[in-house]
Amino acid sequence: MEPRSDVFKTVEKASDEILFKEKKSKFYGSVFPINTEDEVKEIIEELRKKHSSAGHVCYAWQIGIKETRYRANDDGEPNNSAGMPIYGQIQSFEVTNVLVAVARIFGGTKLGVGGLISAYKTAAQMALESSKIIEKTLQTQFELTFAYDKMDIVMRTIKQKQLEILSQEMSLDCKTRISVRQSDASATLQIFEGLHQVKIREI
Repeated sequence: MEPRSDVFKTVEKASDEILFKEKKSKFYGSVFPINTEDEVKEIIEELRKKHSSAGHVCYAWQIGIKETRYRANDDGEPNNSAGMPIYGQIQSFEVTNVLVAVARIFGGTKLGVGGLISAYKTAAQMALESSKIIEKTLQTQFELTFAYDKMDIVMRTIKQKQLEILSQEMSLDCKTRISVRQSDASATLQIFEGLHQVKIREI
């Protein structure tokens, strides 16, 4: 079976911070769930306050499921020595809607570009390993409108198809909102369009 395109992996909640040491430099790695780019700035500012002695707070994020957007930020480290190795781990763990940040406190010994790439990659990997990665399903919501005498057939269909009811209004005209996984949306639409005197619309 082919993997369904409406399933994606992300992190359940912000991870506990991990610490990776390399030649007395300390790398503090964290992972955060995000839904918009606007959230990133605030999280990074909080990390700068928390690690006020850190010379660099480098990070990468990715948002989106079918069409993804990402950014990698070296925060003053040599070009592509921090942000891209962090982003590489986001790709490796196949997660999205996440921000991975690594704060570095210099320990007095220069690591060189190769050493930095390795350290930021390792810190990001450890942070992701310590996160709870979950699978989520993209949902589509529909509103059903029908006369009260159609209640039985509508409810029977919802039960048979194991659809999730979000809300119900019972009056002269009944309204029921349901949620279905995105890959089942067109089939669900056809089923209810085939029921006499039942209106369905996507919301």
